[in-house]
Amino acid sequence: MTVLATRRHFLASLGVAALAGRARAAGAKTLRGVFPIMSTPYTEAKALDFEDLAHEVEFLDRCGAQGMVWPQMASEYWLLSREERMHGMEVLARAARGKRPALILGVQGPDTETALAYARHAESLQPDGLIAMPPSQAKSLDDYRAYYHALAGVSKRPFFIQTTGGAKGVTMTVDLLVELANEFPNFGYVKEELEPAIQRMKELGRHRPPIKGIFSGSFGKGMMYEARLGFDGTMPGAEYADIHAQVWEWQQAGQTEKARDLFGRLLMMIEVGHQIPGARQYILKKRGVFKTTVSRLEKASLGPPEIQEIDFSFEALKPYLRA
Repeated sequence: MTVLATRRHFLASLGVAALAGRARAAGAKTLRGVFPIMSTPYTEAKALDFEDLAHEVEFLDRCGAQGMVWPQMASEYWLLSREERMHGMEVLARAARGKRPALILGVQGPDTETALAYARHAESLQPDGLIAMPPSQAKSLDDYRAYYHALAGVSKRPFFIQTTGGAKGVTMTVDLLVELANEFPNFGYVKEELEPAIQRMKELGRHRPPIKGIFSGSFGKGMMYEARLGFDGTMPGAEYADIHAQVWEWQQAGQTEKARDLFGRLLMMIEVGHQIPGARQYILKKRGVFKTTVSRLEKASLGPPEIQEIDFSFEALKPYLRA
């Protein structure tokens, strides 16, 4: 048994090494830093605006983001049709060619069959990685396990698991994340949003390797503390990607006071977004990324007081904007 286990471990190590070698040979991008969840743009008639979706890639590239992710929660993915998601992936794959940010495509579905269809299509477009929330129709942790095993069968790219967004009453465990990372060399990337998130991230960190990347969500509100703890990045919204990127860069360079001061200004803007529905869409239009403030999820009711408050907080960020 000991010899067999040792042989299995050796073969698994060869698999990891081979995967890493192929990634280096292909010029794979570093999966570390600020990876904004892209917003989904719409026309006034609430049709998906594919032109603006491609424009968002250019915006994130100018912002200095290390990555970009679509479609996830902030992308209103569950309100998109299958055809919109498939074509949106194609648009992003074309727009991302030659750009600096790593492109991560979201392939989650309510069940395994749906997720596999998205994953196969995403794989054919050769992004830098995939991400999937757990299936919302699952009944047990074993259903989660089977779902990710199936996805591992069609993807050999770096694969992120987002811990939220799955079935009610079924919690993604750290043990399962580690188990999947041990079994599949391209797994081990996690977007952790389940509470207590920091404790879970610390526990994941005790399993490096095979855990390779630990990212947060929650608008990037904890990114400075998380970076001090040695985690790998954050997946905030896209509207302040340049500010998040500068906070990350300064902190990584040891310029913590500059990072802290800018982060304080950013937190004001994030809070405004919580208080005023439509602030995100307003900023994306104000910054010239989108043509409209339309969302399928929420209606923006922005009168003069709301616009004045958004603009007041945004003014503090203007000296640091890159795009």
